[in-house]
Amino acid sequence: MASKGAGLSFSRKSYGLTSDDEKPRVTGIVHEKLLSDYLHRVFSSPEHTPAAATSRKPLNFQNLPEHLDQLLQVDSEDEESQGQVEGRLGPSTVVLDHTGGFEGLLLVDDDLLGVIGHSNFGTIRSTTCVYKGKWVYEVLISSQGLMQIGWCTINCRFNQEEGVGDTHNSYAYDGNRVRKWNVTTTNYGKAWAAGDIVSCLIDLDDGTLSFCLNGVSLGTAFENLSRGPGMAYFPAISLSFKESVAFNFGSRPLRYPVAGYRPLQDPPRADLVRAQKLLGCFRALLSVELDPVEGRLVEKESSEWRLQGQPTVLLTLAHIFHRFAPLLRKVYLVESVLTTFLLGVMEKGTPAQGQSIVCQVLDLLWLFMEDYEVHDCLKQLMMSLLRLYRFSPIVPDLSLQIHYLRLTIAILRHEKTRKFLLSNILFDVLRSAVFFHIKSPLRVEEAGLQELIPTTWWPHRSSREGQDSKEVKDETAEERLRRRAYERGCQRLKKRIEVVEELQVQILKLLLNNKDDNGGEASRYIFLTKFRKFLQENASGRGNIPLLCPPEYMVCFLHRLISALRYYWDEYKASNPRASFSEEAYVPPQVFYNGKVDYFDQQRLGGLLSHLRKTLKDDLASKANILIDPLELQAATMDDLDGDEEPSPAAAQRPTQALAIGGALPLPRPGWLSSPTLGRANRFLSTAAVSLMTPRRPLSTSEKVKVRTLSAEQRTREDIEGSHWNEGLLLGRPPEEPEQPLTENSLLEVLDGAVMMYNLSVHQQLGKMVGVSDDVNEYAMALRNTEDKLRRCPKRRKDILEELTKSQKVFSEKLDHLSRRLAWVHATVYSQEKMLDIYWLLRVCLRTVEHGDRTGPLFAFMPEFYLSVAINSYSALKNYFGPVHSMEELPGYEETLTRLAAILAKHFADTRIVGTDIRDSLMQALASYVCYPHSLRAVERIPEEQRIAMVRSLLAPYEQRPWAQTNWILVRLWKGCGFGYRYTRLPHLLKIKPEDANLPSLQKPCPSILLQQHMADLLRQDPDVAPSFLNSVLNQLNWAFSEFIGMIQEIQQAVERLERNFVDTRQLKVCATCFDLSVSLLRVLEMTITLVPEIFLDSTQPTSEMLLRRLAQLLNQVLNRVTAERNLFDRVVTLWLPGLESVDHYPILVAVTGILVRLLVHGPASGTEKATSVLLADPCFQLRSIRYLLGHPEPPAPGTALPAPDRKRFSLQSYTDYISAEELAQVEQMLAHLTSASAQAAAASLPTSEEDLCPICYAHPISAVFQPCGHKSCKACINQHLMNNKDCFFCKATIVSVEDWDKAANSSATSSAA
Repeated sequence: MASKGAGLSFSRKSYGLTSDDEKPRVTGIVHEKLLSDYLHRVFSSPEHTPAAATSRKPLNFQNLPEHLDQLLQVDSEDEESQGQVEGRLGPSTVVLDHTGGFEGLLLVDDDLLGVIGHSNFGTIRSTTCVYKGKWVYEVLISSQGLMQIGWCTINCRFNQEEGVGDTHNSYAYDGNRVRKWNVTTTNYGKAWAAGDIVSCLIDLDDGTLSFCLNGVSLGTAFENLSRGPGMAYFPAISLSFKESVAFNFGSRPLRYPVAGYRPLQDPPRADLVRAQKLLGCFRALLSVELDPVEGRLVEKESSEWRLQGQPTVLLTLAHIFHRFAPLLRKVYLVESVLTTFLLGVMEKGTPAQGQSIVCQVLDLLWLFMEDYEVHDCLKQLMMSLLRLYRFSPIVPDLSLQIHYLRLTIAILRHEKTRKFLLSNILFDVLRSAVFFHIKSPLRVEEAGLQELIPTTWWPHRSSREGQDSKEVKDETAEERLRRRAYERGCQRLKKRIEVVEELQVQILKLLLNNKDDNGGEASRYIFLTKFRKFLQENASGRGNIPLLCPPEYMVCFLHRLISALRYYWDEYKASNPRASFSEEAYVPPQVFYNGKVDYFDQQRLGGLLSHLRKTLKDDLASKANILIDPLELQAATMDDLDGDEEPSPAAAQRPTQALAIGGALPLPRPGWLSSPTLGRANRFLSTAAVSLMTPRRPLSTSEKVKVRTLSAEQRTREDIEGSHWNEGLLLGRPPEEPEQPLTENSLLEVLDGAVMMYNLSVHQQLGKMVGVSDDVNEYAMALRNTEDKLRRCPKRRKDILEELTKSQKVFSEKLDHLSRRLAWVHATVYSQEKMLDIYWLLRVCLRTVEHGDRTGPLFAFMPEFYLSVAINSYSALKNYFGPVHSMEELPGYEETLTRLAAILAKHFADTRIVGTDIRDSLMQALASYVCYPHSLRAVERIPEEQRIAMVRSLLAPYEQRPWAQTNWILVRLWKGCGFGYRYTRLPHLLKIKPEDANLPSLQKPCPSILLQQHMADLLRQDPDVAPSFLNSVLNQLNWAFSEFIGMIQEIQQAVERLERNFVDTRQLKVCATCFDLSVSLLRVLEMTITLVPEIFLDSTQPTSEMLLRRLAQLLNQVLNRVTAERNLFDRVVTLWLPGLESVDHYPILVAVTGILVRLLVHGPASGTEKATSVLLADPCFQLRSIRYLLGHPEPPAPGTALPAPDRKRFSLQSYTDYISAEELAQVEQMLAHLTSASAQAAAASLPTSEEDLCPICYAHPISAVFQPCGHKSCKACINQHLMNNKDCFFCKATIVSVEDWDKAANSSATSSAA
């Protein structure tokens, strides 16, 4: 630092100084007297009154160092204590004891002050203890989970179950459960939240221990502490898995110092005094100006000061920073002195003046300090600002947050500082997403929401889609006034939050600036590199836990990023008319396969990227003019065989590109990326980006471009934006894509990252925050029920009235609190602007998928998360933002629904998509889509050929894919048209409150006649579709119902055991699922028979008889199992086991009845006759099962007792609200028809010998003979067998043909031959 003294680092030539020989009475800068006055004015001691100008010693730059030494002398009591302080034992620098003072697995920060729990209940203490005096330390709460914070002695022994406060001589406060702990526990204090500060105070003179929360005392927690020889107390904490805090023992100024209590670590008093004196000198310099012409000093406001390059001022500043620079590397001094000074600067004058002063101060730091000193100073400055912002209390006008954000913006406006912070601090050291988060107040009274929203209100019922809701006209005049007053309060809150959000957007606009490329890379391209690394760390889920961004931060970060992105997008459009507006934004498909953007281990629609490059290399060459470097393919193959990674020669030979000032070198890949559990070949692409090998001339459209991998940190601006001959990020444009650019390529990468952010954790957090609204609804319902009970309660029951009144008061207070908190959540998470952001992201994904689909096989390169975000963002808009905002109010709502419907309809069975999870998501999304009238109409609006293709995919054989969701889709298209199938909830469940009334399965029936017609046309026109589809349905029905019967047999056996036992809840769930599947499969059969009865009843179709026989067999099996008196099904239904609520007679019997009515009543005469004969011919047919449907009792067998007359019997006639009179008449008609036909068949049937029965089923006569082996069976058995196998039942010979066989005809033919 001596090099920066006076006259050494600034030569006379460079500053235009004159020599002493030339002007003996002038200093070469200004007149001696004026210089002396100026230096005395700047370096005057604040403790002494300035002496008269005639009596004080003249000052110049030669004797100024001596004057400064005297000025910066400190008293002996201000010097730091070198030995032990009385009452304290341990190192003077207090940190967490990570070597021996811990129990369990914990993650400790590099500064040994932050800790994260990584086991069940880990414990850690500090390195320093106290035995006398009054002491305090602070804990910054980063997560509000289970933690016990306090003090313990060295003799305390902890484990994974017992922590601080669970043993003798350890004491703790737990703000999660609002209790204090010392072996036993009692209520104490207030609930804490993330962003709070807990002060832990111990008074070993009086033997008391207390706590403060955000500077407010919670009262004395413990008294009569054990004291004396051997008793010393360590700060300590126990915390659960993933909970995190940061300690401040005094290394930084305490946020809430307490009078009389001393921090465990002494502040650097001597350095603090020196720093404050130097700061005073600097302040004095800002408030005075030299006027060399007039030869006088001019007083002025410091906010108006400008650095104009005057040599006198520069040399004066050099002397100040010569002493100031070493001090500004210390954490305590940066936070106490520099941060406080800069915040004060921002308070004075206008915002523009404050920003100007801050930028000039940063100029001086870079000018007069060594780079390593500036780096340390800026690092501590940003960490201090982040802590101040994160742990500031919420006040009504959010003034604290606004103040800190304005200073952050002022710092980031300084170009050199911004680039350094981007390159080294914001994403590498800090969790910079904190700056974009607005924390939610857990205690609304402390946040001032009571004054901001004096009147509370809550909706009487949810009005989400799918639920019944009354109109606003039902509310009373008083409720209307309350609602309007509440809405006005919410609007006031929203306006204040919008001020903070706009400042956060300004920060991101600065980070996305791409015009500051003077002397290095522009900020935007540094941001892109760090942003990609940020996404990778959060996408992997295996990275360092402290680096992972909490979901609540990610939500706010995403919204601010979208605002800044759209600003720059539309700004580029304003200067480039051929570009597109942000409303038309999408990510071009070539970004997914040209390798310019790193997707690490994100799954592609077609599988692994290495596999796609091998299998689709010809398509890449023909459609995109891209050749994959053979070395890359070879490297991928070798990587499959060898887990050890080495840098590729191509990457090693590429020189490192110029980074911003102080830029960090590219970091090596984390070791976990090489884990074999990630799958082979994924490792090859984990940090890869493919770069154009620089050609020397422009490329023609017919030439192929060879590409090779390049790490993301080594990309240059040209690799992203391209040049006149290089398309950069858009390398490999397919012919389907337009030639004109959408926007700047770098913005496309930001957009891609925003989509990935939503997929990582934003959607889950949006769903989680709905819990506040659900709590409001539950408490509102409880309050209404309590008020109803109060009105009904007799006045003589004063005890009950008193309890109900107490309950009413509790519910009202809780609703007041929750309604104000809900206002905050709506303003920060679910506002109209946030909804438009998510809607914009949905439309971006839809356009991206549509453009990718046009590329044919190259569509397989698209990451899966684009389809996931399209599905999930629609779900969020529909379910999470109501009832305040409705999706139907969004611009282009109908068109967006139709486009999403087209994507779901096309891609749920797309062979280019191979991932099981994404295929299931598409199927489930389509199944949910057809449950709601608006979205079902959207499906009907897509082009006809797409609708037909969708239905064709739904009718594909079930054995080839997951079929349960497919069947559910068909059922929803039919629900509302079937026999007794107009219910929303099953009749026996009406009195039970559903867990979630918004489930798709609980929506009102909305059948689609149009899609039913498409299904009927396909089954009629294609002779191969109907048999394969129906056989698969019948096979699955046979399996599902058989599994269901087997499971209820096991359940019944378990219930009947004498010893105490429990039925596995998973088994009950599977059992209920099999039952529901059986019902839905029966409904699909009912729909098929209704729409296309000729498939079963037309004798000219070769498969009709076989299908009809199989159907009759399954229907009789279901009827017999369900309708038998006091059977297994009856007993299990009457048990009412949790999980089996949906199992009942009604759903399955009305489904079977619907099929029988369609076959036996509605069909043509010939078809009815055929169906009747097949049904009666089945050996399992029992007429009593048909009588059971109408409640007709079964005639008792001889010798058996009559059934009890009071026993309630099942009857379709009991469900008149669900089954019409016309339907009941059809069942009566069917019963009469079957009774008559059964009697006729019994009279006409001839006895059949056992030799003439089919040896397979023993139910039907032999009617077919196999060729060439000659073995025989009935036609039903052989036809069913030949569907899957061509070998004979008996001899395994290959069956060539099957011929009819009649015993009488065959016997006569044999006799005539003889």
